[in-house]
Amino acid sequence: MMPFTYSRAASIDQAIEMAAGGRSHLLGGGTNLVDLMRKGVERPSGLVDVTALPGTIEETGGGGLRIGAAARNSAVAAHPLVRARYPMLARAILAGASAQIRNMATVGGNLMQRTRCVYFQDVAGARCNKRAPGSGCDAAGGFNRYHAIIGASPQCIATHPSDMCVALAALDARIHVAGAGGARTIPMVDFHRLPGERPDLETLLEPGEMIVAVEIDASPFARSTYRKVRDRASYAFALVSVAAGLTMRAGRIEKIGIALGGIAAKPWRALRAEAALRGGPATAQAFEAALAVELADAAPLPGNAFKVGLAQRTLGAVCIELSGSDR
Repeated sequence: MMPFTYSRAASIDQAIEMAAGGRSHLLGGGTNLVDLMRKGVERPSGLVDVTALPGTIEETGGGGLRIGAAARNSAVAAHPLVRARYPMLARAILAGASAQIRNMATVGGNLMQRTRCVYFQDVAGARCNKRAPGSGCDAAGGFNRYHAIIGASPQCIATHPSDMCVALAALDARIHVAGAGGARTIPMVDFHRLPGERPDLETLLEPGEMIVAVEIDASPFARSTYRKVRDRASYAFALVSVAAGLTMRAGRIEKIGIALGGIAAKPWRALRAEAALRGGPATAQAFEAALAVELADAAPLPGNAFKVGLAQRTLGAVCIELSGSDR
């Protein structure tokens, strides 16, 4: 690990000023950043500790919620309003990592964690366009069980690991950011980039900007949940995950929100599947057909082709549960 400076910001403006120039990184809980520094993937010249910045969780007008970027993941999952109104978010956070890491990790840090795979973290032995643009992607012809089946590119097939972000995508969350040029708001579904030709650019944040808060409107769903399918029961990234919310009326789907994890470089909002399901019956056949429409452009690799069927079955099981149907 190379030498670096450490400073602690007392305000948002001070954090932006301290991190100006691009070589210093903002430090929340450090659960991803410090790990990557140990491995030599990240080599910042300085760390700006932002854990003293606002981490409050407050109700907004109309029954929504505003969550400060410095809020700990465990605090969000345990908050009474989150548990009562956004169960998919609480369950998604609890499905991620270990209790110790959730106690350290912040909401802003979770949003900013790197899209990655084992090749990205293997500095000495693997080629990775995300880590070293133009070097190649060893995952494409290697072990790709955990990699993307949709939205990937020849340059990168890694998946975004966050559980929390999948739920936030299904809830149409908005991310408030601040920088030297002022404040702006980015829809959660747009915040993370697909790899394209530049897999090293992972979010829409501009240099010098930082996340201030996440805001969610009042949930439109009568019921919601999050389900994660993984190779082992704890501390494993998703093979496939589903965040879904559902409101039924007269036996038909009135409102629906679906986001998928473990299949792309960003939380995948299943807008085509939602459109196919809205107004129709809540049956296993309908859910399977809708996800087939959503994944029509999928390009699975030999090691992860099973994810297509797994995503269909998981979505069907989750939505049947939410609808109260037994079909």
